[in-house]
Amino acid sequence: MFRRQNNNNNNNSSGQTGTAAIERVTSVLGPGINWRGSLRGAGGVRIEGTFEGDMQIRGMIVVGETGRVTCMNMRANTIVVEGTVRGNITAEKLEIRSTGRVWGDVSVISFSTEDGAFLRGQVRMEEKVVIEQQTDGMMPNPQQQPPISQQPGYFRGQ
Repeated sequence: MFRRQNNNNNNNSSGQTGTAAIERVTSVLGPGINWRGSLRGAGGVRIEGTFEGDMQIRGMIVVGETGRVTCMNMRANTIVVEGTVRGNITAEKLEIRSTGRVWGDVSVISFSTEDGAFLRGQVRMEEKVVIEQQTDGMMPNPQQQPPISQQPGYFRGQ
């Protein structure tokens, strides 16, 4: 009755075990920066430039108003879209702000939008989502792969 309550937003209600998700930005891809490749790890990432590739983050991804992301799969615990995302999103929590634009399918536990937000694709509400995909330890060489927009399964969303 008089125990201290845990006000931590990450109460692990998704059934996942392991390290808690990081809910703050620790890295920034600034405006004017263009990045092509794979982004994986733990932390918070804010994208204000252009990113093309795959993202798998144990934590938070914020696509800022000037951010432009093209990826087959964007996976994170929390994703906030204020800019443009072309590709599929898997997250525990997705927020599309009023300036946000998403072309792709969404699989989430929690979903919210502001007035003016845009989404073209399907939304699947799940009880649990898998953020971390199993990999064989080998990172793909982006120079050996065709651009994301030319790979099979890419959602063109036009």
